[in-house]
Amino acid sequence: MDRLFRMFSLALFALIAGGCGQNCIKELNVTYGKADGQELKLDVFSPVTKSEKPRPAAIIVHGGAWSAGDRRDGHEMAPYLAKEGIVVFCIGYRLVNDTGNRWPAQLDDNQRAMRWVRAHASQYGIDPNRIAAMGGSAGGHIVACMGTSDTRDNSDPERAAYSSRPNCVVMMCGPTDLTEDFSKKVKQGEWCNEQIRRLLGGKPEEVPELANSASPLFHVDVKTPPTLICQGRTDELVPFDHAERFDAALRKAGVESVLFMHKGGHGFDEDGKEFMEFIKVMDAFLKKHLKPQP
Repeated sequence: MDRLFRMFSLALFALIAGGCGQNCIKELNVTYGKADGQELKLDVFSPVTKSEKPRPAAIIVHGGAWSAGDRRDGHEMAPYLAKEGIVVFCIGYRLVNDTGNRWPAQLDDNQRAMRWVRAHASQYGIDPNRIAAMGGSAGGHIVACMGTSDTRDNSDPERAAYSSRPNCVVMMCGPTDLTEDFSKKVKQGEWCNEQIRRLLGGKPEEVPELANSASPLFHVDVKTPPTLICQGRTDELVPFDHAERFDAALRKAGVESVLFMHKGGHGFDEDGKEFMEFIKVMDAFLKKHLKPQP
């Protein structure tokens, strides 16, 4: 689901970031939890320069139709953010398969990761009140759900004191309404419908309550954090009106929303011009809400 997004966006991030190099320190394969017998891992990218004050943080949630992808998909973006003074956590989470890991496993894991990051704020020198959640495609959907949901799974008493809501959200080409028939709106809608059916364990009309709960469009509230939405007008997977409707719902609730619409599809055009424009918008958004210092 995020193939084009990864082809263009992450390749361009790699170009402008130039890899970790002297810009960051990597800590890989950190366990942040366990679910259904599976260890949940994350990777950390920290700025190489020391700071006397706590730094902001960001978690990156990868895409892949909720069934593919890997936390390493965020490794291209992470050095760029670390260079700007942000501690970055690339999150691995349970993926849908033929036997299980249905929704809301993906939300539960990423909420668990956010609470773990806050619980370890002093260890990583971060401010627990300045954390962004960022994701593209399925990852964009998940971070939108994180921004519109309180902690769903409170089974871990050690994390009970920590919120799982991010302080701001950056979502790119993420679906926001899983209740509708995508085939009526986008070229690859039938394929998308099948991915959603696998995620939910049934067609939306067969599991209406679950489909509704997995649709951030219907759960915006006053606690939803400032959100930057990036969406292509010719996206063949995610209807562009998902972004417009989500933006409208945020504004109606009095939540700050920045909508960046571009002419590309499920990613940016190859010339990279609009991508670089988006980077400027994203930088300004993160500087406003995270206040990083390189």
